[in-house]
Amino acid sequence: MPDDQHSSSRLLSGRGQVEHGGVPEVLSPHRQSMETYSQIFTLCLHSAFDGLNAVSALRRREIHSSVPAAVQVTVRDALNQAMDEELERDERVFLLGEEVAQYDGAYKVSRGLWKKYGDKRIIDTPITEMGFAGIAVGSAMAGLRPICEFMTFNFSMQAIDQVINSAAKTYYMSAGLQSVPIVFRGPNGASAGVAAQHSQCFAAWYGHCPGLKVLSPWSSEDAKGLLKSAIRDDNPVVFLENELMYGVPFEMSEESQSKDFTIPIGKAKVERQGTHVTLVTHSRYVSHCLDAAVVLAKEGIECEVINLRTIRPLDVECIETSVMKTNHLVTVEGGWPQFGVGAEICARIMEGPAFNYLDAPATRVTGVDIPMPYAKILEDNSVPQIKDIIFSVKKTLNV
Repeated sequence: MPDDQHSSSRLLSGRGQVEHGGVPEVLSPHRQSMETYSQIFTLCLHSAFDGLNAVSALRRREIHSSVPAAVQVTVRDALNQAMDEELERDERVFLLGEEVAQYDGAYKVSRGLWKKYGDKRIIDTPITEMGFAGIAVGSAMAGLRPICEFMTFNFSMQAIDQVINSAAKTYYMSAGLQSVPIVFRGPNGASAGVAAQHSQCFAAWYGHCPGLKVLSPWSSEDAKGLLKSAIRDDNPVVFLENELMYGVPFEMSEESQSKDFTIPIGKAKVERQGTHVTLVTHSRYVSHCLDAAVVLAKEGIECEVINLRTIRPLDVECIETSVMKTNHLVTVEGGWPQFGVGAEICARIMEGPAFNYLDAPATRVTGVDIPMPYAKILEDNSVPQIKDIIFSVKKTLNV
């Protein structure tokens, strides 16, 4: 028998024969069926294992080559991480303020820190901003690195003499001999339903004063990176958070989850590239500008959105570069219009090289020039909304 016929005769065929020692054996229909299923099952099993091995190898390659996925972290937790890491890193760092210890903070930003570091480094204070701000400034002059939390920055008005006269001016008045490494932090600007005395934005107030650095984070990455930089800085830093952003989650990259991650003070970030108009903003209103940009993009208007991150020192170069590209400028902020952050940006552009690139006057979107009303409908109409940004962009572009 030829080899190919011999080989084929060893397999089950439609005739139901198999060769044993050269002698054909006729199989019963039942045994023939069982042998057929057995061979088919064996072939399928081998194919399945081969497929699984291939998929497993492919997955191993993907695991080694892919970038680790970003994690969702709220602004509150990002701030907590920053303080925790700096408290662990430097024994001179401590936190003080109203309800920051046993209550875990009025907004739970300091959650768990008192249990971890104890009374000496997480300190509850009486309700006396002038008193504990003065203690913090004095301890900074003595070589410690305090984080002074105001329950809101509206209450920092009680301690503004300590912030400006004691903290901001001492390095200059001592001819550089006495630094004051302190961070004043807490929620800033309008919240919801807290009326006139608890809704002010202090970005322009403190941004006006030489000797201070003023930061205004938006995202979780901003919050963590900027707060760590502020704590490590040898100058007094005013760190303006936003109560309405505390619970908002943002993706944080693997890099930003590192204990060595910081964001340089004085550098803005372009959050969205665009070609028709530049939107310059900070804090909560970065979200508004990005949302407005999405709407305008559907109408063919591409907005470049700049997140200032730092109010003082202002990253004028970043703004100028963008304006020279888009030829239009709109500033957006929650504070009052007169002598505000937007007013300063417009003045800088007028005085600098970017002015000659403007095709239309710069426009400001701000809070309304009144004390904040309590009624919700009036409150909503007293701070910038997405529709206000869209209107101003179209007005600037004359469309």
